[in-house]
Amino acid sequence: MNHIYDILIVGGGPAGYTSALYAARAGLDAVVLEKLAPGGQMALSHQIDNYPGFVEGIDGFSLAQQMQQGAERFGAQTVMTEVHSLDLTGDIKTAHTSDGDYLGRTVILATGANPRPLGVPQERELVGRGVSYCAACDGMFFRNRTVVVVGGGNSAAADVKLLSRVAKQVIIIHRRDTMRAEQIDQQALKEADNVQFLWNSVVTELLHEDRITGVRVRNVESGQETVVPCDGVFVSIGRKPATELLGGQITLDRNGYIDAGESLETNVPGVYAVGDVRRKDLRQVVTAVSDGAAAVHQIEAYLTKEER
Repeated sequence: MNHIYDILIVGGGPAGYTSALYAARAGLDAVVLEKLAPGGQMALSHQIDNYPGFVEGIDGFSLAQQMQQGAERFGAQTVMTEVHSLDLTGDIKTAHTSDGDYLGRTVILATGANPRPLGVPQERELVGRGVSYCAACDGMFFRNRTVVVVGGGNSAAADVKLLSRVAKQVIIIHRRDTMRAEQIDQQALKEADNVQFLWNSVVTELLHEDRITGVRVRNVESGQETVVPCDGVFVSIGRKPATELLGGQITLDRNGYIDAGESLETNVPGVYAVGDVRRKDLRQVVTAVSDGAAAVHQIEAYLTKEER
């Protein structure tokens, strides 16, 4: 493929499609390369209530579809293909995909971040059979049942709050003796009648027949192991940024996120990072779309300078 795009956008989540929208409206030739479906992790959200403009909220899949359609209305393109690797250091950047090579003068990395697994045997095989990484997506399947939430941060607290409204009992398993979530959320959980805490504990085994029947838990201080019966396990121990494609070309922080400041530009000229894949304090849909708009603003200046 000899065509050279102004912008290659790798990833079709909210940051990627906002980039595409702003690029198309600025008259730039942009293509979104997405391997699965629009929306990224957002598309798995059953209800989004903190994105402005939707009084009754909106589900993530519908919002993703609207973002894609809005960008394509102004001429942005979408190619459903998997990007296997990237060459970013030349004046012309290359995305090597399952459908061939795509060339661009600039690149926006909008690859997002994926849930971190527990790392216990048969975890992957039990996804959909009691193991979940998305309480908003799967919580309703556990109405009036007992579930475990593994984690202690803000995302774990949000999952517990949601699940406590539908489940009979929610058991929080955390490796420390206190949660890292905001105090207001911790207090709400402690006041909930159906929320139980297991401190200083880690899950060592998923117990199951056809579906999850419980977890084996080890106390990290005493070493004592116990079995906790449950119907489901929600893993909420953080996310892993999707940076495998970069091959060491882009500077990452100690947690593996792309080191790009408010200019969104990485250490490689013409390459920008947006959304959950970059180092930032808050990862939300609203901050992802802000990144997308800001990145295109920076790219307009970059391309203008390159043309001189």
